[in-house]
Amino acid sequence: MLTCNEEFLQPELMDVVRLFEGAQELPIAQTMRYESGVFENTVALDGQAHVFRDEAVCADALQYKSLAKRYAKLALYHVLSERTGIRLPWGALTGIRPTRLAYQELEAGRPFEPLFERMCVAPDNIALTRRVIEGQRPVYERREGNCDVFVSLPFCPTKCEYCSFITAPIAATRKYLPEYLAALRQELAAAGALIENLRSVYVGGGTPFALEAEELAEVLAAIAPLRKNGCEYTVEAGRPDTFTREKLEVCREHGVTRICINAQSFSDATLARIGRKHTAQDVRDAFALAAPYGFAINCDLIAGLTGESFEEFCASVDEAIALSPENITVHTLCLKTGARLKEETSRLHEGRLADMIAYSRAALTAAGYEPYYLYRQKYMAGAHENVGWAKPGTACVYNVDVMEEIADNLAVGANAVSKKLFAGGKRIERHGSPKDIPTYLAKAGQLIAERAALFGGQR
Repeated sequence: MLTCNEEFLQPELMDVVRLFEGAQELPIAQTMRYESGVFENTVALDGQAHVFRDEAVCADALQYKSLAKRYAKLALYHVLSERTGIRLPWGALTGIRPTRLAYQELEAGRPFEPLFERMCVAPDNIALTRRVIEGQRPVYERREGNCDVFVSLPFCPTKCEYCSFITAPIAATRKYLPEYLAALRQELAAAGALIENLRSVYVGGGTPFALEAEELAEVLAAIAPLRKNGCEYTVEAGRPDTFTREKLEVCREHGVTRICINAQSFSDATLARIGRKHTAQDVRDAFALAAPYGFAINCDLIAGLTGESFEEFCASVDEAIALSPENITVHTLCLKTGARLKEETSRLHEGRLADMIAYSRAALTAAGYEPYYLYRQKYMAGAHENVGWAKPGTACVYNVDVMEEIADNLAVGANAVSKKLFAGGKRIERHGSPKDIPTYLAKAGQLIAERAALFGGQR
């Protein structure tokens, strides 16, 4: 059990505790005080008091809280790392966007590497961060009025065991589709007046290709008036067992420039264990079916899936590279509330996960891919990360904007979260839609009004 004298630090410190197996049962007492430009953290464990002092000048209350969290977490990390003998790949960094912290340092005129070293980040991850920032240069743009649009289609053929999204098999939710598509049309029609400079459109899920071709066409037709500048346009086609030539034709006819084929693994045994109803051959067939249409393709893999060996994962990386998509994202398995796997296991066992990630980095680099976006989540196996890799000139604008939070995000549909940036991104306000479909449908009109108020109404 952890106690701390500052209430606002408690959740931050618990994020550190959760990284170390068994630490939640330890009697830890932490005291933080700030005086004369020095943060002093005292961590009491095993009858010993460990004291850490860090000098820092705080310009205002916001900076005080930010630095207090940083140094309190670092002190606790040092103690737990010493107690357990565990060195974590991202050290005391628990935030989901390491690159954002790096950008803050660079914008202040300082190299980010010294701070990352101080936070005990592993050298290879410092190098990865540097490469990600370099990979973002062609598309990174922080400008007032930039906006991305996200369209949520929370329908799937089946629910995978690791999935925490609010989705259900489309057989159970199809009855809502006519009303859902009507609500999306209303939301998208109202969105045009709220957008100044559209950077990208992303149709995600769920599995958008779970819809029939005619239903998908309805959604894309409603999006068409927003894309006056012909910006990047992605449809997360998703699972290969939903691919048809008709759906690909619909995407091409409506100007889609990029699709996602979410392989997750090329091991048939793994796919069966995680609840997928397709095979590795279906993934290959989906690539072949999409080839004549000229879309850029994003492909996802997950390291750490149930029962998958190091050799199986490496073979999946090799297969993905051989299919030559423009983007390959390597996720680390993450267990969130709502995932069936979360209910069946209390902790992710790392196994050879670090070796898997190291192999993916080496193989993708050798194949000419460069990392261009990076993010982390709570409850990730081995406290690792998710990394998107791209061939030169093919970075996905939407992924960069969303991960770095450098553009507004206008999101429509159930379980969609819009973000509006203020003061150059220093403040972000969010607006979330209900997660379940019936509640969303009942509030669609209210959501349109609330979003208009957040984004400033008619331009």
